[in-house]
Amino acid sequence: MLSFFENMDTLLQGFWVVSIGVTAIFLIQTLLTILGGDLHHDVDFDIDADADGADAPFSLFSVRNMINFLLGFGWTGVAFYNQIQNKTLLIVLAFFVGVIFLLAFFFLIKQILKLSEDNTFKVNELIGKTGEVYLNIPENNNGKGKVLISIKGTTRELPATTKGEAIASSSIVKVVAVDNNILEVEKI
Repeated sequence: MLSFFENMDTLLQGFWVVSIGVTAIFLIQTLLTILGGDLHHDVDFDIDADADGADAPFSLFSVRNMINFLLGFGWTGVAFYNQIQNKTLLIVLAFFVGVIFLLAFFFLIKQILKLSEDNTFKVNELIGKTGEVYLNIPENNNGKGKVLISIKGTTRELPATTKGEAIASSSIVKVVAVDNNILEVEKI
């Protein structure tokens, strides 16, 4: 096997070394990801650039991204070495396939991140929402009642006050303000 490798052209040897080495690292990364380990080391660069409107959930320069690029680059070089006689064209093709691998990874990660959902409850998001009085709310902030409000697929029971007249149970109310996690509501 070693004599097979020694008889290759230098460029083909380079493609094979990159392909085998990066594939081994990729398989280890994949195995560790499945098992819950972490072999993700980002290389940070300080670059001054205007990134307004950019949506980059991950670093462009990371070991994982370099591995994705080199997978495409190396295996394209190995696969097309005998078919493409112009070696400069082969390197350019391998480079572009590597970029395609990298962009495909970006696209997949972006699609996966779209599946994430932020269900963090923030009481200030309730301003303007309507709910139903669960326990009577006394008039003029003379005590607290309870309001049932549905937000982000869950129903919450929250303390509420009103500046106006008392609000009876089962009445529909609108949240007008929030103070110390206590809703200020008015009857609709």
